[in-house]
Parts: sequence; structure tokens; C-alpha cells
Amino acid sequence: MSDEVLPGRVRVRLDLSYDGTDFSGWAKQAGGRRTVQGEIEDALRTVTRSGDTTHELTVAGRTDAGVHARGQVAHVDLPAGLWAEHREKLLRRLAGRLPKDIRVWALTEAPAGFDARFAALWRRYVYRVGDRPGGVDPLLRGHVLWHDWALDVAVMDAAAKSLIGEHDFAAYAKRREGATTVREILAFGVRRRTDGIVEIEVRADAFCHNQVRSMVGALLFVGDGHRGVEWPRKVLDAGVRDSAVHVVRPHGLTLEEVAYPADELLAERQSQARRVRGVVHGVSRTGSS
Repeated sequence: MSDEVLPGRVRVRLDLSYDGTDFSGWAKQAGGRRTVQGEIEDALRTVTRSGDTTHELTVAGRTDAGVHARGQVAHVDLPAGLWAEHREKLLRRLAGRLPKDIRVWALTEAPAGFDARFAALWRRYVYRVGDRPGGVDPLLRGHVLWHDWALDVAVMDAAAKSLIGEHDFAAYAKRREGATTVREILAFGVRRRTDGIVEIEVRADAFCHNQVRSMVGALLFVGDGHRGVEWPRKVLDAGVRDSAVHVVRPHGLTLEEVAYPADELLAERQSQARRVRGVVHGVSRTGSS
């Protein structure tokens, strides 16, 4: 897609949430699989009476099948006339047309330089785990993984902290041809809520495919005593996939937040991200997790 908004078009930011349980991920796929992008684009085409014209969305984080989002951000470039005609009622009309497992909370005209994907400073994910002997609250079962061993949160947190910084995460990533596995983790920690749910929170500029769920798998092995606190860092430094590192199920993972710089810094941030991801490495660094 073009780096700039074409003449006669308006870039619109969408803030949205979805329950990923019944989706084959964010991105449209061949074969008619149900995706978040496909549902929103279909609804947008219908409520704006655009006929066969699809207004394509660009997203901050391409979540995998089964992964949820509370603070997802996307953008779409609409014809200026269409935006002017529908903007006042578009949010309500989308609410009536979208399935109940997707909600768009805001539609705003984006400032100059905004790009949902490339202007983002960081993405924040939280993975939720329950370790009560009786299992997970049935009302939370679609969003919390049950781990059948008691977890030591303090040890897990120490192991998570050892992975902070810029590293090659090849040992925790599903490799893609020609793609770099170097990422910078800005924050990584583990805590237990008052209701007993364990939350594993990680924030980074971008993630490799399956990176978050692989790191969570390693932390669970530490938390239940199967591995020592130093093991996740040893796996990282080895630089190769360890068969003991499991990619945990997707339903415990939620994209909670995407952050952007001040409006006047958007264009600079977008340019920097495109240069690093597109020119230096030849591939995007904003894979799903």
C-alpha cells in the first residue's frame, strides 16, 4: 500500500476490540475462513453502500487465530465524499452490522503521518493463566488458560526480566523465509491478580510470529518448577528452537494496547519504522504473536 494518503481520500483511524475465539486470525485468507479484517471490511462496504468496492484496512497487530484484542488499532483510506456523507452515523451503523464478537469504539479522522502499523511505538500483550486445582472460572474459560500445576509468580517474573532488551529471538519464533528475528522487548513481567489469575505482560515495538506464546510456554515451565529461573535466558542465548519450549494455546492472549507518538512525531516515526523494517531487513518486523 502507498506510504501516503492519495488525493481525494481521508485516512480514518479505527479503535476496536474483538473476541478471537471464532476467528482464523486478523488477516483475510483464501478459502472463506472467517477473519476479523474480512468481517469489518464487509460491514464497511455494506453500510457505506460501496457495492463491490472494498476499503482495505491496515492494522497495528496481525493477531493469530484465537487471539483476542481489547485495544487494537487500524486505519482505512476512504474517499473524501464518502467519509463526509457517512461520518456522523458510521459508528452506529457499523455497530448494527458487525457480529457481536467485534466492536468498533471510535472512528476518527487521522492526523497527518498516521499509519496504524508503522507509526506505532509499541504493542502490549497480556497472557492470562489460572492455576487453581479446580480449573478456570467457566465465565473466563475463553480468555484464561488452565495450568494444572501451581505457579511461582516471583520466579516467573525474574525469568521474564532476563529477556528484556534487544535480542535475536530465533529460539522463540516461528521462522519465516528472509525475516529477521531480532526484536526489542521494552517490558516483561508477571503478576498475580487478587482473584488468583496470573497475568504475563509483555511490551515491545513488534513481535515475531508465535513469539509471545513461546515465551509464555517457557515461563510456565519455570513457574511450575520443571525448569530453573535461568532456563528461558539460556534458550534465548542458544539461538535455536528448544523442543521443551511449547507454544501455548492462543485463547489466553489479548492485545491490550497500541501506543503512538504525539501527532507532530507521527511522520518521523512512520518513516523510521519503514526504513528499519523494509530497507535494512527487507521484511516487516510487525508479525503476529
